[in-house]
Amino acid sequence: MKNKTQIGDSAMTQDSNLNSIQHPAQNTVPLDVKDLAILRLLQNNARISVREIAESVQLSTTPVHERIKRLEASGVIKQYATLVDGAKIKKGLMVICYVSLNQHSKKSGTQFIKLINELPEVVECYSISGEFDFMLKIVAEDMNSYYNFHVNKLSQAENIGQVQSVFIMGVVKQTHVLV
Repeated sequence: MKNKTQIGDSAMTQDSNLNSIQHPAQNTVPLDVKDLAILRLLQNNARISVREIAESVQLSTTPVHERIKRLEASGVIKQYATLVDGAKIKKGLMVICYVSLNQHSKKSGTQFIKLINELPEVVECYSISGEFDFMLKIVAEDMNSYYNFHVNKLSQAENIGQVQSVFIMGVVKQTHVLV
């Protein structure tokens, strides 16, 4: 049986620049009704003004600004991003790729995580339980581009055991809204 704990432990000791594995139950931040309302508004439109948020949540601009700064400082708000339509920028093929490692040592987990963070085709990576160790979300221009990535980058990496690719045929639901 695979020892998944070792991979998780290795990731927990990584430098922050390696985007180490995050555990959702750690460091929760208490949020009140106003904080949640502010988060909902920002998730729907990160470019909304503080004034518009203040009007919506019935606070003045100063407390809204302070709450946003607190949410940013505490890590609740991790970043502001622009969602891009991949098909319009020649990244129309999306693939979910399951990967298992041959060895499950601290060193091998660390090496894999470092590699994944260096591959621009990998837009998301999750440490998972079950038959596979990781689930990757990969974007590519087309099937030939993905094949090149799979054969010449991912499969050439040290310690790769099994790789299974699932091709996204259509998006039924995609959201970034958590609250």
